Amino acid sequence: MVLELPAPPAGRASRIRWTLTDGVTLVWRNLIQLKSQPGELVGALIFPAIMIVLFGYVFGSAIKVPGGGNYREFLMPGLFAMTTFTSLMTTLLAVATDASKGVMDRFRSMPMARSAVPFGQVGGDIIIGMAGMVILVGCGFAVGWRIHHGVMSALAAFGLLLLLRYALSWAGVFLGLLVKNEETADQMLPLIFPVSMLSNSFVPTAGMPAWLRTVSDWNPVSALVAACRGLFGNPGVPSGHVALPLQHPVAATLLWSAALLAIFVPLSVRRYRTLNR
Repeated sequence: MVLELPAPPAGRASRIRWTLTDGVTLVWRNLIQLKSQPGELVGALIFPAIMIVLFGYVFGSAIKVPGGGNYREFLMPGLFAMTTFTSLMTTLLAVATDASKGVMDRFRSMPMARSAVPFGQVGGDIIIGMAGMVILVGCGFAVGWRIHHGVMSALAAFGLLLLLRYALSWAGVFLGLLVKNEETADQMLPLIFPVSMLSNSFVPTAGMPAWLRTVSDWNPVSALVAACRGLFGNPGVPSGHVALPLQHPVAATLLWSAALLAIFVPLSVRRYRTLNR
C-alpha cells in the first residue's frame, strides 16, 4: 500500500501559515534535542570566553591598535564576527548528521511543508546564537569592552551580526544537504578559522603584504568587523584610502547578507525537496 501525503493547503496565505507552523515546530525540536547533547551547547557557549582570554591577554600585549586604544575593545567586534561565521559550519554539521542518520528522509515522509525543515534548522541556530551572543557580551564587559555610541547604534550592530548569521546558516543548510555525511562535515569544520583569521578581526591589516591585505579587506568578515567597530565606537575603524567595503562597511554587510539569502534560501529548499533523487 502506498501512503499518499496530504496536498498542501490551497491559497498563498494558507501555505505560508502552514510553513511557519511546521517551521516553529522544528525549531522547538532542534532546541529540545540539545538536552541529549549538552556538551555541544556548553562548548559553543564557553568557546568565546576562551578566545577572549587567549587573544585579549596572551596575544593582545604584543599587538598595537591603529590610532591607540584598548586592544580588548578592538578585539570584541572581531570575536562577535567570528562566532557569527561559525554558524555556517555548525549548521552544516547538524544538517549533514540528520541526513546521514536518515532523519531528513523521515521528515520528507511526513505531511509537512518542504521549506519548514531548513527554516527550522536556521531558526534554531539563531536562538542558540543569540544566547551565545549574550554570554560573549557579558564576557566583553568583564574584560573592559564598552559601547560608546549609544543603545540604538549597538542594536544596529547586533542586528547586522544576527542578519549575517541567519544568511550563513542557510548556506550551512545547503552545504549540509549537499555533503550528507557526518564525518565529511566534521572534517570541514576547521575551514572556518582561516576565513576568520584572514581579516581585520584580531590584527590590523596594514602590516600584511599587499596581496594578502587586499584579500583581507575584501573578506566579508572584515566588513562586518569594521561595521561593528564603527557602531560600537571601538578603536580600529578604517580611515584614509581603504578598500571599498571598508569605506561603507554597513552597506557591504547588508549586501553580503542579501546575496547569501538570495542564493542559498532557494537552493536549500530545492536541495531538500530533491534529496536522494
